[in-house]
Amino acid sequence: MKALDMLSLLLVIVGGLNWGLVGLLNFDLVATIFGAGSVLSRVVYVLVGVSALWQALALARGKGAA
Repeated sequence: MKALDMLSLLLVIVGGLNWGLVGLLNFDLVATIFGAGSVLSRVVYVLVGVSALWQALALARGKGAA
């Protein structure tokens, strides 16, 4: 479970950094690497979203961030 927690935290960080780049520079790193609207980009976005949900549930359970 610890490995899953760490992986989800890493993906949440990647997502946060990507949104920071979008907000500050209008630059989507994920889309640049994998192609805008590509299947791989969508997979990354979904994994980041699931990871955020995982971290939120851990926080609600009182475990805090990974």
